Amino acid sequence: MKKLFSIMAMAAMVFAGTLNANATTTQTMPTNVQSLSTAATVSIIQDEEAASGDENPGFHQALKQRFIEGGPGFMGIVLLCLILGLAIAIERIIYLNLSTTNTKKLAENVEDALNSGGIEAAKEVCRNTKGPVASIYYQGLDRADESIEAAEKAVVAYGGVQMGQLEKNVSWISLFIALAPMLGFMGTVIGMILAFDKIEAAGDMNPSLVAGGIKVALLTTVFGLIVAIILQIFYNYIIAKIDSIVNSMEDASITLIDMLVDYKNKK
Repeated sequence: MKKLFSIMAMAAMVFAGTLNANATTTQTMPTNVQSLSTAATVSIIQDEEAASGDENPGFHQALKQRFIEGGPGFMGIVLLCLILGLAIAIERIIYLNLSTTNTKKLAENVEDALNSGGIEAAKEVCRNTKGPVASIYYQGLDRADESIEAAEKAVVAYGGVQMGQLEKNVSWISLFIALAPMLGFMGTVIGMILAFDKIEAAGDMNPSLVAGGIKVALLTTVFGLIVAIILQIFYNYIIAKIDSIVNSMEDASITLIDMLVDYKNKK
């Protein structure tokens, strides 16, 4: 009997363990299924986002694609015009900004130095000041011991030299402004010629034959006009800046001659 009870107890323990294992498995299966479902959902969302990213490329990617479609020949030359034009424009803008001075303050400092310490003191003020106006003042003061007429001639002559320095390389920008759309129009003409060559070779007026050539033609024109517009904005700013500095130089020259006349009369 004892053996029978022992066997029955062991069978009950095995049956209870089996039930617990089945329950654990039953509880684990929904969790695994839920995890697999979540992973599949995330994968589908990522695939949809990637597909939407491919359908809607960014501005840089779209611009790059259009540039390649336009052809490396003329598009490369147009891009070179833009790079060179911007390089010259930025160099001129930096130079002109460094050349801008407060002419009224400079005139006051020169006049005070001229009245207190004479010509040499005024020339020292000009040496310590940057810009074309200070250089013109220095040249006029350097000839002031000779005569007022000599100082005026020196101011006028050196003013022309400084104006040439201000306008240096500006003509290249105007060249690139004219050259970029011309290259674009040339690409347009060549693209149309290629399109008509395809029509002639096929002997049929099929829109698909000429669509590629016309597309290339229009892209070269668009990029050429964009380059010209960008450089034109920089060119107009540079010209306005030069005119402002030249006007300051002319006013400062008149002020210098008046100061020298007053200085001569006081002596």
